Amino acid sequence: MSKFYFQGTYGAYSHLAALSIDSTAEIIPCKTFDECFMKASEDSSSKIIIPESNRITGNIGIEYLIFKYRLNIYSEYFQKIEHNLLGLPGTKLSEIKNVYSHAQALSQCSKFIKKNNLIEHVRADTAGSAQMVSISGERNKAAIASSLSAKTYNLEVVKKNIENEKGNLTRFLVMGKNILQPEFGSKKYITSFLFKLKSKPAALYQSLSGFAINGVNLTKLQSYPEKNSFESFFFLCDLDGHIEDSRVQKSLEDLGLHCQDFHVLGVFEADKQREINK
Repeated sequence: MSKFYFQGTYGAYSHLAALSIDSTAEIIPCKTFDECFMKASEDSSSKIIIPESNRITGNIGIEYLIFKYRLNIYSEYFQKIEHNLLGLPGTKLSEIKNVYSHAQALSQCSKFIKKNNLIEHVRADTAGSAQMVSISGERNKAAIASSLSAKTYNLEVVKKNIENEKGNLTRFLVMGKNILQPEFGSKKYITSFLFKLKSKPAALYQSLSGFAINGVNLTKLQSYPEKNSFESFFFLCDLDGHIEDSRVQKSLEDLGLHCQDFHVLGVFEADKQREINK
């Protein structure tokens, strides 16, 4: 049986994503993202499922943990995010005064919250908010969370799909300690890696020229300061293609000439959702 660790409590969108990937897996909650990464680095038989970015609100903020633990990325999964207003059974919208959820969920439902004059309360996660509302027994409190949270904590969906924009997606990464990658074939692949450049003028410009020359498309390039530094940066990068593709290999060889640190995080099949959203 597969084992997945996720951050949050049962009913979270990470829990929902894990069930979508493998409904038979043992799914275990962790209090923090750091704990998830630590568990997977200690237990090679387990995997973690981590939200990496959201289509509307951007990065989740786990890049420093990717850099610290350097776990292998096995796959990506795009989870549709449908926010619901959850209350105690029988609660009417007119009774609700206070709404609880993660900061990003509150932001993604700001129009509904403003329209209904609800008072926002930021909490650590969506499912934990649903659990709190259930325990409180107060009809003036509601949570913004998934339909799975409603089932998990015996709440009722007072209003479905209250997000500002429909079609919202969160990109999840499935990661683990063991190094695995698919054989190079005719499918669409993503190669993910991190690098740190040598300190010299125009280093970033020179390092990226190889991708343009070899016709390799970069889909993600983000910089992050190293720990306790604002002068030294590392970069996280995704590209279209398999690392065994000769064009990708040549591009990465060119990049390597300018790096003092380079690490491949994973090679995996591109989620089909990428084609749908083009």
